[in-house]
Amino acid sequence: MALFDQPAVGTGSPSQAADPEKGLEATSKTTKNNNNTTTDASDDGSVSGSPFTRTLDKVLKVSSVEIRGVLPVPLHERTSRRYSSFFTLWTTLNINLLPITFGMLGPAFGLGLRDSVLVIVFFCLLTAALPAYLGTLGPKTGLRQMIQARFSYGRYLVSVPVLLNLATLVGFIIITAVIGGQCLSATTGGNLSSTVGIVIIGILAMFISFCGYRVVHQYERYAWIPALIAIVITTGCGGSQLYLQAPPEPATASAILSFGMIVASYMIPYAAIASDFTTYLSPDFPIWRLFTYGYLGLLFPAIPLMTLGAAIGNAKSNIPAWQDGYDTAGVGGILAAMLAPSGGFGVFVLVILALTLLGNVSATMYAVTLNFQIFVPQLVLVPRYIYSIIITAIVIPIAIKAADDFFLSLENFIALIAYWSASFVAVVILEHVVFRRGDYASYDHDAWNDAKRLPWGVAALASGVLSFALVVPSMSQNWYVGPIAEVTGDLGFEFALVVTGLLYLPMRALEKKLCGR
Repeated sequence: MALFDQPAVGTGSPSQAADPEKGLEATSKTTKNNNNTTTDASDDGSVSGSPFTRTLDKVLKVSSVEIRGVLPVPLHERTSRRYSSFFTLWTTLNINLLPITFGMLGPAFGLGLRDSVLVIVFFCLLTAALPAYLGTLGPKTGLRQMIQARFSYGRYLVSVPVLLNLATLVGFIIITAVIGGQCLSATTGGNLSSTVGIVIIGILAMFISFCGYRVVHQYERYAWIPALIAIVITTGCGGSQLYLQAPPEPATASAILSFGMIVASYMIPYAAIASDFTTYLSPDFPIWRLFTYGYLGLLFPAIPLMTLGAAIGNAKSNIPAWQDGYDTAGVGGILAAMLAPSGGFGVFVLVILALTLLGNVSATMYAVTLNFQIFVPQLVLVPRYIYSIIITAIVIPIAIKAADDFFLSLENFIALIAYWSASFVAVVILEHVVFRRGDYASYDHDAWNDAKRLPWGVAALASGVLSFALVVPSMSQNWYVGPIAEVTGDLGFEFALVVTGLLYLPMRALEKKLCGR
């Protein structure tokens, strides 16, 4: 396809190639700030500051800590050929307890196991394509996902989706940390509080995300293996009781669409960080194959684990030990009850299950550090790794509070994330496919930080905001049910995706005519 055959953007000869996992070479000595002045950039792309900061950067570089941040990755540094990492990354992000927890919400909407599974399969197949596709833009453009978004939203208005993305990512980290904390608490029968467990998960994840691209990819490459083994053992220990399913109620359109929104809320937000993990991959690889890696990497774990969660959620009320475990320690309590027949070995497996969440939390933290640097342009001067410490200090106390009523916190959190992320995806994909005609070279590295060379962003933001005139009446949440949703169920993310796209086409065409870019 012509869309996939465009040359990659960037400069540099192959002879200058650098392995991003062994240190980054000189790329650009200056980067423009918002006043069109220049700021010195170090040889690896980091922005220089005080003598202490420069010394620290050198020490961290020797330690394989990534210090580039959000600066574009030029062509001669996109040399990694571990394309399978796009599969293993999503696999590790999802082979843990998080999709199991989301699947448990199916019965909460009154759906039986069969209907829950049908919703999971259909909505996963539909929505996983969005992050898988956007991830393919990373090797071709050398730009992180929200830096790509500047070519739609402009240099300043992009702060709106970045802020929403930060809230989404932090929300996922909080929910995941709570699950891990509950599991560690359950290993001691509640003697170790979930608060201590949350702190342990948060600090361990911070160390992985602190190191950056190389360490995150190395960890994600192998961490899924013990995670999968632990989940299989847990299912084997408790699976003999999964047949005790609660009698299903007749499925309604409202319940199906509302649970479908839950599945979409799990999958679509990955699109806002997809290319963050592919910018160092070499662009001379078939895009359809990279898309397939990403698509299968999302589906392979998510569908079966959400299905397992739906089965557990629909059976726990019929199994007193599971219900008691849930009442005591939430999701961790149910898993502890499932593993109880295996004695001390079950406790060991439960610890492994808790630690499997580090793959998700650390990669999400890594994406958060990059988004901090984009939120306010001047924050690019703060080294990326510093934000790993800041976000950990923010997440831990909030997670401790969210643990008090976990599933209510989870439902309130996912109430909004599918809506804004669906709108965002519509803008970014249409910008690339329609207005840039799939031309990767149109993402000019010299323009990424220059407001005068980027679009205004009014069309992107306005189309998303205006779509909520139809999204809000179509929302079905604990705290609000719109008039459309009362009849049909939750159609919010579908309307956000479609309406934003329909509005963006004429509005962006007008903006392009007025501003010329």
